[in-house]
Amino acid sequence: MQITIRELTKTFGSTPVLKGVSLEIRSGELFFLLGPSGCGKTTLLRLVAGFYPPDSGDVRFGDRCVNDVPPHLRNTGMVFQSYALWPHMTVAENVAYGLDVRSVPAKERAQRVREALGMVRMEDLADRTPNQLSGGQQQRVALARALVIRPDVLLLDEPLSNLDARLRLEMRDEIRRLHQELKLTTIYVTHDQKEALSLADRMAVLRGGVIEQLADPRTVYRRPSSRFVADFIGESNWLEGEIEEAGDQRLVARTGIGDFEASPRAGVQRGMKVWVGIRPEALDWAEGGTNVIEAELRQTNYLGEIEEYVLAVGEASFKCFVQNPERVLAPGTKLKMRVRPDDLLVLPR
Repeated sequence: MQITIRELTKTFGSTPVLKGVSLEIRSGELFFLLGPSGCGKTTLLRLVAGFYPPDSGDVRFGDRCVNDVPPHLRNTGMVFQSYALWPHMTVAENVAYGLDVRSVPAKERAQRVREALGMVRMEDLADRTPNQLSGGQQQRVALARALVIRPDVLLLDEPLSNLDARLRLEMRDEIRRLHQELKLTTIYVTHDQKEALSLADRMAVLRGGVIEQLADPRTVYRRPSSRFVADFIGESNWLEGEIEEAGDQRLVARTGIGDFEASPRAGVQRGMKVWVGIRPEALDWAEGGTNVIEAELRQTNYLGEIEEYVLAVGEASFKCFVQNPERVLAPGTKLKMRVRPDDLLVLPR
């Protein structure tokens, strides 16, 4: 099911929450809405679900405008952050609830409940109640309840935020598996960048009720459209700069700690004021070459698979992530690091 959103606006009281949002979600796509609290991502999801009416604009499922269609007639399955399971019902009864409302015959209802529980690998726990389940198991039941109605669109509202780190990883894999099997158009709201980067086909980063960037995860991370997007999706070290050379073959930005060569960027011109960004993981050991940074180690934070260095670079403070660290360096150690031109972020300021 393709979903088209056109110039959607929504205001609560005197506060505008969405300001003319337009986007198209492809049939069978796993699409993420993400951004900080208050950016409008959950409001947009609830407008698609039909829980809120838009002030203006359209929501279309295929060729059909659904602005005036109530939630129970849109054939969407919703998974909430809080699971929203009935505590007095068994797992099977919770999953069957949507079918009961739709008056599905008992024999078909039982078969579809078994199928849905099988999809999320919960068929052996059908007779338990929610208080007998772990958080991850409850989330699987909520997924089964959304899938049992055979929705055209699956809507997920921060479904993993209440789980611990290990269970989040487990449920990420489960959601990826289900999407690959069912090819169901899915809209997933989160503020967790790792969930979005690891699962999304495409994502829209929202800020203040508008879309800052809409692209696939790799593009959003490696070529963010603004400093806001770059800071929201990952970490960066920033320097104020000015474009000294802008050609078809290379780009040179002058900063307070020296010149940096970057890959060419469309729309960047000589004399433009820019932010030069360096991801912590993009810094590597250097013997020479371009984009070399001389630094002094201030602090180390050992995190297992990586070690975080805090570096003094002139008057600036940089972060650097070293993968699979083997040697221990003492504060005060002089270091030479470099960043490849392709890894440098150059954004207008």
